[in-house]
Amino acid sequence: MSATFPSDVQRIASEVLTSARMNGIAVGLARGDQPFLQFDLGTDATGRPLTDGSLFPVASVTKLATALAVLRLVDRGIMALDDPLALHLPEAAAAQPGVTLRRLLCHIAGLPMDVAHGAAPYELGLDWQSLAAACLQTPLAQPPATRVQYSNVGYGLLAIIVATHSGWPFPKALQELVLEPLGIEGYLGEEPPRPPVMLADTRGPEGRPELEPFNSPFWRSLAMPWAGLLTTVEGALKLVQAFLGIPSGFLRPETRAEAIRNQVGELGGGYVKPMLWDRCPWGLGPELRGRKSPHWAPLEAGEGSFGHAGASGILAWADPTSGVAWVIAGTRTAARGWLLRRGPALGVAILAAARGV
Repeated sequence: MSATFPSDVQRIASEVLTSARMNGIAVGLARGDQPFLQFDLGTDATGRPLTDGSLFPVASVTKLATALAVLRLVDRGIMALDDPLALHLPEAAAAQPGVTLRRLLCHIAGLPMDVAHGAAPYELGLDWQSLAAACLQTPLAQPPATRVQYSNVGYGLLAIIVATHSGWPFPKALQELVLEPLGIEGYLGEEPPRPPVMLADTRGPEGRPELEPFNSPFWRSLAMPWAGLLTTVEGALKLVQAFLGIPSGFLRPETRAEAIRNQVGELGGGYVKPMLWDRCPWGLGPELRGRKSPHWAPLEAGEGSFGHAGASGILAWADPTSGVAWVIAGTRTAARGWLLRRGPALGVAILAAARGV
C-alpha cells in the first residue's frame, strides 16, 4: 500500500471490501500528468495477495482499447468515422444503410447485445475465428440510430476491420496500435507470464470450472475484443487517460474531442435492467455519465465525465474538467451489485482527494 495514497479513500475502500464480502480491492488514481497512485487491499479469490502488478480481467473496459485502435487508424486516414460498414465489411449481415463505424462505436448501429444463441456455442473448441464468423452473420435487431443498445457484436465487427486494415491479427494490432504506445502491460488471447487475478462469482455453465468466465484459460483464449483483455490497474487507467489526451500526440486533438462528445443525441437505452436510461449519452468508445441513475460513477464527476465499467467488477473513469482519472477493481464480479452500490461513494472520495492534490 502506498503511504501517500489518500487516507479517506483507503478507509472507504476498506468499508467496501467488508460490505461486498470481497477478498480484495485495488484502487488507482491520477490527476493530469502527476504520478499514478495505487493501493491494494487483500487477496484475490484464491488467496493470492494483490499487488501493483496484479493482472485483472477487465471485461468490457477492453472496449476502450478496441475503440482506441479504431481511432488510431482514423487518425492515419485509413478509415473515416462516417464510413459505412459496407465499405469495410460488405459480407457482414449488418452492413445495411445507416450502419457506420461511428454508430458501431457508440452502440446505435441497431445490433443486438450478443451473437444469436447457438451461433457460437460457449463450449470447448470455441475460438475467436468462430466468434468473428458469428459477428459477421448477426443481423440488425432494430433500425440504426433509434436506440442505444450496448453491443458486443459491434465491437467484434470493429476488431475485424482493424485486423483487416492493419494486416495483423487483432491481438497483435491492439499491442502495436494501443498497448505498446501507451506503455500498457496487457494480454489478449494469450496466457500471461504470471497468474492473473482470480475472481469470485464466476461459475461456468453447469458448474464446469474449465469454462469459468474471467478465470479459465479457455475464456482467456477467446481473445474477445469486447471483453478479453488482461491488464493492471495502471493499464486500465492509461486507457481512460488516453481519452483525456495523456500522452499528448497519441490521438489527434480533434479525434480525442470527438470521442468524448455525446454521439447519440437524446436517445435512450443502455445495457439491461436496471442499467437502462431515458437518455443515454455515449461517446466513441467511452460511456458518458450524463444524469443516469443508477450508475457506477458519481454525479460529482460531472455530466461530461466518461469511462467504462466491466462485468468482472472494474470501473475506469475520468473527469475531463479536473483531469482526474481513477480505477476501482474488485476480486468478485459485478453480478451482485457491489460496484453499483458502493462505486459512487468511493468515486466521491477519490475526486475529493485528487482535486485537493
